[in-house]
Amino acid sequence: MRIFAALVLAAATLSPAVASAAVAEPGTATVVPVQVTGSPDKRFNLIVMGDGYTEAEQEKFRADTERHLNVMWSIEPFKSYRNYMNVYRVDIVSGESGISCDPGLDAPRRTTPLSMGFWGRCNPGSVQRLITMDNTAANRYANMVTGTTSGNRQILALANSGTYGGAGGAYATASGSNAMSALISPHEIGHSLGGLDDEYDYYQRGVPGGAYTGREPSSAHHTLLTEQEMLDQRRKWWRWLGEESESGGPIGRYEGGLYYSKGVWRPSEHSIMKTLGYYYDQISREIMVQRITAKTAVIQDSTPTDAPVGADRVLWVQPMHPVSHSLTTAWSVDGEELPGDRDVLDLRTLDLAPGTHTVTATVTDPTDFVRDPAIRDEITRTRTWTVDTTITTPPDGTEPAIVSSTPTGHPVGRDDVVYVETTHPATTVPEVTWTLNGKEYQGADLDLGEIDLEPGTHTLTASLGGRTLTWTVDATPPGTVYELSQPLVRSGDTYVYNGPFSMRLTGDDDRDGYVVSESRVDGDGWFNYFGWPTSSELPWTFTEEGTVIDSLVYGKLPRGRHTVEYRSIDAAGNPGEAESFTVTTIAPPPACTRTVTGVHRGALTVADGVTCLDGAEVTGPVVVKRGASLVADGGRITGALTATGPKAVHLLKTSVTGVVSVNGAGELTIVGAELNGAAQLTGNTAPILSGSTVKGALACAANKPAPVDLGVPNTIRGAGQCSGALPEGPRGRAYEAVQHPGE
Repeated sequence: MRIFAALVLAAATLSPAVASAAVAEPGTATVVPVQVTGSPDKRFNLIVMGDGYTEAEQEKFRADTERHLNVMWSIEPFKSYRNYMNVYRVDIVSGESGISCDPGLDAPRRTTPLSMGFWGRCNPGSVQRLITMDNTAANRYANMVTGTTSGNRQILALANSGTYGGAGGAYATASGSNAMSALISPHEIGHSLGGLDDEYDYYQRGVPGGAYTGREPSSAHHTLLTEQEMLDQRRKWWRWLGEESESGGPIGRYEGGLYYSKGVWRPSEHSIMKTLGYYYDQISREIMVQRITAKTAVIQDSTPTDAPVGADRVLWVQPMHPVSHSLTTAWSVDGEELPGDRDVLDLRTLDLAPGTHTVTATVTDPTDFVRDPAIRDEITRTRTWTVDTTITTPPDGTEPAIVSSTPTGHPVGRDDVVYVETTHPATTVPEVTWTLNGKEYQGADLDLGEIDLEPGTHTLTASLGGRTLTWTVDATPPGTVYELSQPLVRSGDTYVYNGPFSMRLTGDDDRDGYVVSESRVDGDGWFNYFGWPTSSELPWTFTEEGTVIDSLVYGKLPRGRHTVEYRSIDAAGNPGEAESFTVTTIAPPPACTRTVTGVHRGALTVADGVTCLDGAEVTGPVVVKRGASLVADGGRITGALTATGPKAVHLLKTSVTGVVSVNGAGELTIVGAELNGAAQLTGNTAPILSGSTVKGALACAANKPAPVDLGVPNTIRGAGQCSGALPEGPRGRAYEAVQHPGE
């Protein structure tokens, strides 16, 4: 394979008629094999090309490509079927940096090799985020990759832009360096390769899509049928109903899709075809397995079938090799299945009766990603031979040897299936010897996931016929560090906020390569961490109402307690162990109508409105009248605090030296406070006492419901409702990372 890759690279340089030895002319292009797992005519070939990258920006294009690919390898089914794909990068030199109409119609028109542009190449009747290109030019550059054709390749063109955009027609396009651009690629390939439809409930962002009034959609992942009708008629995604979706929530029936907000239904709440960042759901994933496999040769080669063979030889098939599992090969003789699962059959061991016999090899992909028998049949292949016992097989002079394998140029993951392919002597079964940690294994492939490797780096070898191949096995999972903005209070990995907060995830690995981080909230689907839509350098921001960016709502987290899990996936495909933290969001304090700062000497009476003590020091009693509100944030009160029938009392990181009595408050929030005297909390609505210290006696009675500590314990000596540990409080409603306004 390395020889093949070198030949492609050497042959694939396209230049204009006049070229400079020192500076590459605009339009000059070079093909760089990124991953070659076999001959292009037997693989699905992904060709990544750039537009608007000058000669000085080619390193940027290489980095953009690596990020796009590593994100794609973290998403099923690309992760499991990575070996079905060859990947080539076409480095095209542009005379200008950037593409046309970026970001608006009034932006410059640029002359670039692929003529890429936003607004469908600067068409006022299009939409801003639509990036299209000169498909003829793209095909011309793709033709540089020897052995690929329109039938076995997929073009992905990256624009040198940080603006969100892409398209998924005959070919896929995406902006190269937008924070979300690496997620645009698998979405658009879902269109171009998988024939999947958008599950958006709008076409123009910010404009609801209206009601669908057509007939039953031809789309495999949209329907008008109810769940019961799908089951009764065995149509659409009936086989997956009720399963937990890979993209979050159960597979069911969710309204909206095909750019309509009503009257048509999709299988899951938020698959990648609706919301960038989530995975494909099972329905779309099954289709993608079908389409990727259709671009390959499931049986790459075999003993020739065009003439009878003797019973004194070995028959063989050479199947494809997924990363996550092996294909199975079943042999039958005259319709009777033989035991075992091997890619070779030594006919001499069968003691066949004189005459002719029919031998069949059936190669099947046992993946759990497929449930539709019709799709299973499409990814199954057979070879059939006529065996004539009167034929004597002459020696063919072929010696056992390794001819191809899992690529050795990069580490393999701890759960990968590593393979070698060998020559096929007519009368010999080559036996490959694998060695890992001093132990030997036999077979054409080795499933590392069955060995349960210890974390660390391991050396794997495969030997046959005097040749040994060596792989580095990366069995060390990546780590992930999370950083949250300053909370009101925390206890270990439990945090309390009364307003917006941010989260930054940083993946860390012991090897080079882009590390993909992701998170999920309350057990929902894993969501890619890309920073923030406007910049990969900014952290993700959670707010109760969400943040509207380009007519979509990001980070809308309902009030309450939530568990956030996080993990990373390294360049070898190893997932790190998921860890978690808990956040509870509570109501923010009411807006101030009066603010006190500095030192206030003497009594303070809050008769109406909202009085805020902003780090103030009050020396004297504080009285809050019925219907009035007090918000104390930091600072100190030296004196009694009495509130009877107040609308709200918030004591946030505030010290009170004196008796505290709050009775009948509509809101009572005591978080991170230090109460140095006795406290009485009676008849309040949904009181919160979290991360606080009460040094005197604490009495709680008739509060509805009882006080909660939000998972951050207090230091108290309580009685009544405050005796013993307090409950953590209610969980929040379901979260969705990205929503349409109004959802």
